[in-house]
Amino acid sequence: MITLRAFKQHDICQIVTILNDQQVARYLSSKIPFPYTQADANWWVNEGAKCGIIKAIEVDGLCVGCIGVIPGEFEYSRSGEIGYWLSQQYWGQGIITQAIELITKEVFESTNLNRIHAAVFAGNAGSIKALLKSGFNTEAILKQAIYKNGHYFDSHIFSMLKTE
Repeated sequence: MITLRAFKQHDICQIVTILNDQQVARYLSSKIPFPYTQADANWWVNEGAKCGIIKAIEVDGLCVGCIGVIPGEFEYSRSGEIGYWLSQQYWGQGIITQAIELITKEVFESTNLNRIHAAVFAGNAGSIKALLKSGFNTEAILKQAIYKNGHYFDSHIFSMLKTE
């Protein structure tokens, strides 16, 4: 059983540990610094996690990850992008699938968003599997749309509509 909650000051050390794991960071946006410092985590807890609908993923009282939906702007204001990360020791346990289901339900019930989409690096099989299990649909594969650490990756696009 997981809980989605606001980030707290006592999560900072755990966030630093998780985001300094190369396996966790490899498919994350370059917006997230690597290596990840205590100052980065401090900013995240006090400012960054307050933009959009962003939650800590808690298991047995411990922050083990993050999930959030960031609403678009202007003509995209009824659409949001979902993103998440999870401590490697919790991979393969259905935690992200459960977190995706919880946050999409919350977003569709408490906001005017009609669509949630995800852009996933090719090769991130766990994320693709979790989105499909959570009811997201495959929309497209954008060839070589992502460039990170000197390499191109295809971007797999998934979405869910409020009415689905």
